[in-house]
Amino acid sequence: MLTPATSAARLSALGARSLKLQATVTRGASCQYSSLAALSQRQCTARASKSVPSIKFQTQPIARRPARVQCQFNTPRRHASTTTAPTSAAAAAESSTPTLDWNTFFTLRKTRRRFQLASSLLTMAVGGTAGAALLVSIDMDWLLTKVPMDPFFALGIITLGFGGLGWLAGPSLGSALFYTFKRGVKKPMAVKEAEFFARIKKNRVDPSNSSLSGNAVPDFYGEKISSVAGYRQWLKDQRAFNKKRTSFV
Repeated sequence: MLTPATSAARLSALGARSLKLQATVTRGASCQYSSLAALSQRQCTARASKSVPSIKFQTQPIARRPARVQCQFNTPRRHASTTTAPTSAAAAAESSTPTLDWNTFFTLRKTRRRFQLASSLLTMAVGGTAGAALLVSIDMDWLLTKVPMDPFFALGIITLGFGGLGWLAGPSLGSALFYTFKRGVKKPMAVKEAEFFARIKKNRVDPSNSSLSGNAVPDFYGEKISSVAGYRQWLKDQRAFNKKRTSFV
């Protein structure tokens, strides 16, 4: 018969053997070179392949949109109520400037020419008198000895030179006097005169085909025009010149 001590020893021996066997199995499963680990990995991969189907991802090329190029110099938008001050000032100046018709323009132009002519005569007389007084008051022997001419004629030419300078200064003085007496017509006359000279430049003939004997240029600068009828006559003279030129050619 077995005693209680003998049965306890046998049970302890069997427990130690079972613990050694369990540790051996655990080591074999954890080692990558063991057959038990290989079998466990194969079973796991087989189960995973059966349970999870293979998913294929198809990559398609993404079409890139062209980037928008933004201008660096963006001008701010203006509303209808925001207007610039110079534009309004210019519009106010144009509206305040009175307009002239052609008859009034030619009348004012004729009056201004008379002022210029009278001023030229006056300044020529003043210039000649001042030149003669200057020549009489100073000694001109140093100059007359160098000029190979009679002293009387030399002094006369110098006096005429002073008178010519006065004649050239006359139109400027006459225009200043005219605009002083006729205030408010300077800007309208300047606008109308620019338009008038533009018409003259457009309609005048080519002077390269002119001749002194047969076909002279009729008033190339339009200085003789003093009315609307005179301008129409000037246009007829230009057409007559062109007709003669074509007939002679």
